[in-house]
Amino acid sequence: MKKVLAEILTIGDEILYGQITDTNSQWMSAELDELGVKVIRKTTVGDTELDILEAFAQAEERADIVLITGGLGPTNDDLTMPMLAHYFGSEIIMNQDVLEHVQDFFERRGRTFTELNRRQALVPEIAEVLHNDLGTAPGTWYERNGKVFVSMPGVPHEMKNLMKKLVIPKLRDFFQTPVIYHKLVKTVGIGESFLADKIKDWEDSLPDHISLAYLPSVGHVKLRLTAVGHDRQILKEEVQSKIDALLPLAEKYIYGYDDMTLEKAIGEMLLAQDKTLALAESCSGGYVQHKITTIAGSSEYFQGGVVPYHNDHKINLLGVKPETLEAHGAVSEACVKEMAEGVRKAFNADIGAATSGIAGPGGGTPDKPVGTVWIAYADGNQTVAKKLQLTQNRLLNIELTEISVLNLVRKSLKG
Repeated sequence: MKKVLAEILTIGDEILYGQITDTNSQWMSAELDELGVKVIRKTTVGDTELDILEAFAQAEERADIVLITGGLGPTNDDLTMPMLAHYFGSEIIMNQDVLEHVQDFFERRGRTFTELNRRQALVPEIAEVLHNDLGTAPGTWYERNGKVFVSMPGVPHEMKNLMKKLVIPKLRDFFQTPVIYHKLVKTVGIGESFLADKIKDWEDSLPDHISLAYLPSVGHVKLRLTAVGHDRQILKEEVQSKIDALLPLAEKYIYGYDDMTLEKAIGEMLLAQDKTLALAESCSGGYVQHKITTIAGSSEYFQGGVVPYHNDHKINLLGVKPETLEAHGAVSEACVKEMAEGVRKAFNADIGAATSGIAGPGGGTPDKPVGTVWIAYADGNQTVAKKLQLTQNRLLNIELTEISVLNLVRKSLKG
């Protein structure tokens, strides 16, 4: 089956100037993916006639479907309709149905209907009008040489309504599209290149209709398996069999699939094992607690935590020994272990975890440069600590510390 390719074209100077964010393209890409259409390019052009016409021609050459948003207002800088008319060699006419809708739209809201508003009803004669029941700018549909252009308003809720009600059903009828199935495998604690080397033979064994993409982010690497075929259930089963073959190679790094987050995965593990958690954070400033409590129901397993930035509070709240601080300092294995043990006891939790480090940009020494962080885990049976040597960036260090301490908890729970 031939792949159906799409390009998304966004029109408007305001996007190029950075005055608004183009959220439409991301949403449309996801919808097209569900339809079995592959988006090959997203393009943004300003309100310039030549640029718009060139973008139309280039998109038509590359793609089967061209989805256009923006530039449909009634003012002189809204060029999408006249440029589409020019591109398709069509006259512009006053569409009576659109005119009546726009006039009614204004009158029902008690607003004056002006001559400028009438221009919203001007559409290329060649176009099939797509009724916009949430606004005044109509969508339009064009067909040529087996390809489709669709113009829609840039207002997100209007565009989404048109896509769901009219555009997606019409595209489904016009094109015979394959099924595209994605599965995300989420890993932590291993870099992209190390993971790729570990699973190289497995990756090489994937059949032609299943592809693999590495999607790295801060502290994480997602593996996206994409299968293309005719039957969704068969594709799901094939992908699952490949994941089953992946587990012996990478299971120790895998914490979940698709929408799972690390903090949610840990919460589910704590609930399953009927255990509770408490946290003591120095350098991470409560960020780990923030992530844990973003999960609904976290009160079932999270007892609480403290941010003992000053050493006096490490001593008074957590029972860190003054001689430990004097001999080793706050950023040390000995201190962070006592913090983890102390917070566990203070909050009567099954597990205590702690962080202490130099987030930066100042505060480093030759022995303990910026980015030096210690993390620890204590459960009454064992207390383990790990040293991290991170970056010069304070916010990045806080995020990496959060991921590392959560991963330490995850690995300890996993056994």
